[in-house]
Amino acid sequence: MSLDRVIIALDFSDRKQALQIVDKLEGAINFYKVGTELFLSEGERIIDALKRRNKKIFLDLKFHDIPNTVQRAVSVSLNFGVDMLTLHTLGGIEMLKRARDTVEEEKIKSNISLKLLGVTVLTSLDGKALEEIFGFSIEVSCLVENLAIMAKKVGLDGVVASANEIFLVKEKCGKDFLVVTPGIRLTKLVRDDQKRAVTPQEAFNRGADYIVVGRAVTLSNNPMDALSTFFRMEHKDA
Repeated sequence: MSLDRVIIALDFSDRKQALQIVDKLEGAINFYKVGTELFLSEGERIIDALKRRNKKIFLDLKFHDIPNTVQRAVSVSLNFGVDMLTLHTLGGIEMLKRARDTVEEEKIKSNISLKLLGVTVLTSLDGKALEEIFGFSIEVSCLVENLAIMAKKVGLDGVVASANEIFLVKEKCGKDFLVVTPGIRLTKLVRDDQKRAVTPQEAFNRGADYIVVGRAVTLSNNPMDALSTFFRMEHKDA
């Protein structure tokens, strides 16, 4: 199992805390997720700090608005030089197309390698939660499938989806269509807001291209030990 495919989520509001984790994992992890909390608190400063450390950046802001607003937001985000960027597929085809076109135009001008990802169904949601949202019963897998196919058709590079739907997404959209899987826990015994969580080995076995690991590592007293101990265990059991 390659640590090159592990993204550590910097779910903090303070840049100092976030960078302490990065420094503690130096030599092991090169890919980090900056989400809404950290970005709203620190803005471009945290992006610059990670780039100075030669880290890859997954900017996970999950844009979801009218097409024009999302297009402008994506355009601004391209100035940061991040490696991955997310938007909600539930924003619809026109929103996704406008975002894709903006990225493609910049790729032609600047030769950037940004991957644009569509968020499907959050890992905190299950069938019951979806029924409360939509007012009727719908299978999580069915919704993820439809959203992933739509993302593929409009030209996104991949989706964010739980491990439960990886095989389905790959089957419908192709092996080269990226799947980034959050909701990763280093043990199945953890109970929190993630309703569809799996271990890293399970996610990779199901075909995840990247996994996002957060609290299990970042809240540990020794993040490197938490990471290395678990991956040794996974390698031993594989």
